[in-house]
Amino acid sequence: MSRAGKIARRTFLIGSAAMAGGVAFGVVMYKRPHHNPLLDTLGKDAAALTPYVLITPQGITLITPRADLGQGAYHLQAALIAEELDVSLDQVTVDPGPPSPAYYNTALSGDAVPFAATDDGWMAETARAVADVPMKLFGIQVTGGSTTVPDAWDKLRHAGAVARETLKAAAAAQTGHNADDLHTENGAVILPDGTRLPYTDLVDTVAQTDPVTDVTLRDPSEWRLVGHNMQRLDMVAKSTGTQAYGIDVELEGMLHAAVRTNPRQGGTLRGFDASEAETMRGVHKVIAIPGGVGVLADNTWRAMQAVNAVKIEWDETDLYPAAMDDHWRILADSFDAASRDSRFKDEGDVEATLAATDAVQAEYRAPYLAHAPLEPVNATVLVTDARVDVWTGTQIPRFVQDNVAQITGHDADDVHVHGQVIGGSFGHRLEDTVVRQAAHLARAVKGTPVKLTLSREEDMMHDFPRQIAMARGRGAVADGQVTAFDLGLAMPSVLASQLGRQGLPAAGPDLQIVAGAWDQPFAIPDYRVTGYRAQGLAPVSSWRSVGASTNGFFHDSFLDELIHAAGADPLEERLRLCNHAPSRKVLEAVGEMSDWGKPLAEGQGRGVAYCLSFGVPCAEVVEVTDTADGIRIDKVFVAAEVGRVIDPVNFENQVQGGVIWGLGHAIMSEITYSEGRATQDNFDSFPFLRLYQCPQISVRGLENDSAVRGVGEPPVPPAAPALANAIFAATGKRLREMPFNKHVVFV
Repeated sequence: MSRAGKIARRTFLIGSAAMAGGVAFGVVMYKRPHHNPLLDTLGKDAAALTPYVLITPQGITLITPRADLGQGAYHLQAALIAEELDVSLDQVTVDPGPPSPAYYNTALSGDAVPFAATDDGWMAETARAVADVPMKLFGIQVTGGSTTVPDAWDKLRHAGAVARETLKAAAAAQTGHNADDLHTENGAVILPDGTRLPYTDLVDTVAQTDPVTDVTLRDPSEWRLVGHNMQRLDMVAKSTGTQAYGIDVELEGMLHAAVRTNPRQGGTLRGFDASEAETMRGVHKVIAIPGGVGVLADNTWRAMQAVNAVKIEWDETDLYPAAMDDHWRILADSFDAASRDSRFKDEGDVEATLAATDAVQAEYRAPYLAHAPLEPVNATVLVTDARVDVWTGTQIPRFVQDNVAQITGHDADDVHVHGQVIGGSFGHRLEDTVVRQAAHLARAVKGTPVKLTLSREEDMMHDFPRQIAMARGRGAVADGQVTAFDLGLAMPSVLASQLGRQGLPAAGPDLQIVAGAWDQPFAIPDYRVTGYRAQGLAPVSSWRSVGASTNGFFHDSFLDELIHAAGADPLEERLRLCNHAPSRKVLEAVGEMSDWGKPLAEGQGRGVAYCLSFGVPCAEVVEVTDTADGIRIDKVFVAAEVGRVIDPVNFENQVQGGVIWGLGHAIMSEITYSEGRATQDNFDSFPFLRLYQCPQISVRGLENDSAVRGVGEPPVPPAAPALANAIFAATGKRLREMPFNKHVVFV
């Protein structure tokens, strides 16, 4: 049985046992550290002080196992290790390391239990600790959910400190000094007389030294890197066009591949005629793969031309509605008891309050959205009798191991995944379809590496998009205040769809159906949020900010409508309702940044929005102008509470990128289906925000909370509602459906 199969069968059993009081064996196994994978391939002139620090006479390598999708993950992980190891970033190289349980994600459990991030009570903390048990036991190595920084914060600083103190112990053993009399600085142990022993000169001794695990982390007053502006490790390479991505992998004798698969997701192949393609220049072989065909050729262009020349007969079975109207109908029909998935927020007596007043009502819609990363999706695979090597950018390396092993017939431990820098993902690389396809092709030509590159059309038409979603709100106001808020959310389950493709079950409610809505810190007297699971829709996947990407728009837009109905100030009423101190500070900060309340010129509008997602309170104010040619976005102000800003420059870039991502998709992007096929297949039909449309974006990172959080996704959910609220302020027109350009013109 594969590792994934074992996870599927055992996760529930261990989780249930832990909830019932724990199993002694399970507790022992949980507390036991994972094997250091660096020891498996360690040369005689090398020392692996922890799974994260490798030292040879030639230099220091820091292992940064969370995938770099362009968000600076390698840089931030390296900085946390380097802070405690006492090295500068120009003294080290980084490597993602091998797939290993040692690199399991300690932060994923936070969003795996139905407790709001603002809940730090005993039951919530216990549930999170219990949820971490299967994460560690099965080594769930995943990059996602804005968890890179919270996962790394303590873990990697501790790894650096262990390495530092072990190097001091080795220097003490080598020189006869007491370790307490030594200190470290800039990649060297300093003896009492000032002599410097570079870490690289201590390799032989430190390899024989037991790790010093009882360590103390540096006081923030001593930090050289954390909290200071840094130049990202990849800055020069990306600025000069020399950064190598997965698509840049070149191996001797490599063949290039292209594929065509059934344009209906999940559809199959009836038959094909490759006679024309097989005679084309450079074509090596045409191979049937699950759901389609692949061509191997001497370059990518010829492979793509040849695969398009293959005459294919597709299975026309419809696995989901053929037309968009039916997708929306399924969502509309899902607001019933049979489809109810969760109701974690149910305070007061919503029904009684709404029955006693004229309720405010509204319906909202959000479309499917593609991931559409700039780097074409790719994977390179080499299959031999002894092993399989995979070069690709992935957020799920251990799942890749298992799935490739099943295809090639190898042991999972004999599948070696070489993680590559990724040119954009936004959740796309949580899927591994391209790797599976490349493995099928490479298996057919053992001993020859195969690089598969998807055409933009093949990728977008077969992307597992962001979930389509619909919301229905009812609410009440009295005496200038919001008194009742009832929101129903209908969408397909991202978790069930995504885990299903990995052969894993998704038991219980899907928290993503209500993420960014049920857990908002507002003290509304009668407050209810209900999630409804829609069935039979197109398969979906995680998209930057997942459920909150739609629910942030739904929840805050409806709250803004209620505030307007009450005749209250949008910011002041949010502040009055907010019952979470860090969130109040975020709202206050964005109000200060934007000079909230300052009069605007005729035709201008200002909108505020707030969303708590991935544990991060984030508030945004958008200013727009209603010009003669359409709506112009002028300025955006963003405040977010993350507990600790590691690199202010990178933080600002991440937040600005999230805002641009959120605004662009809200304005102009959607995936629609016709005859069961995605209609949009390239950037001409799936546009993004243009440079001339980009507003001035001001960012402030707050550090008032004790928990350290990631900020890759939280700026996305408030962007759409802040823009919609600003447009309402400027024009009096409410936007309840994305993309907004269906209803207003933008310049």
